[in-house]
Amino acid sequence: MTATHTQPAHSAKDEWATGLTAFAAVMLFLVGLLDIFRGIMAIAEDDIFVTTRNYVFEFDLTGWGWVHLALGALAVIVSLGLLKTAMWARVLGVAIAGLVIIANFLSLPQYPVWSVVMIALSGFIIWALCVVPRDSLLEPPEDASWRGRDDTYRPTAAPRPPR
Repeated sequence: MTATHTQPAHSAKDEWATGLTAFAAVMLFLVGLLDIFRGIMAIAEDDIFVTTRNYVFEFDLTGWGWVHLALGALAVIVSLGLLKTAMWARVLGVAIAGLVIIANFLSLPQYPVWSVVMIALSGFIIWALCVVPRDSLLEPPEDASWRGRDDTYRPTAAPRPPR
């Protein structure tokens, strides 16, 4: 009797989930790194920032620097967790990206073009982390691995009984 070996359906959905998580991890890392640099520039009170009078959310430039530095450091740490597809990193990644959007909106008058760019990047990060199904991030079940499917890779190569 001949055993029929069928390859599992490797769906494009799984590849999209992996790709979007990697995209979000790399983008969150870059957003965090750029936010760290922006925070350092603001703490040093660099001349690149614009000062606007009568802004509702006016805050000291050094204060904004510390806010951006802290958010950037958290974003870099969470992005490393995203590369391991940890669920805690996914939740924190959405939260950190949301806080980056808020911080960049509130500091819009100091550095307008860059704030808009960071808001857009953070929006893409939130989108990428939210569209990935939860079960796509978990490890595949034991019977879905190549060792469970293909008898040629087993040391004995004996046919399996039908399921």
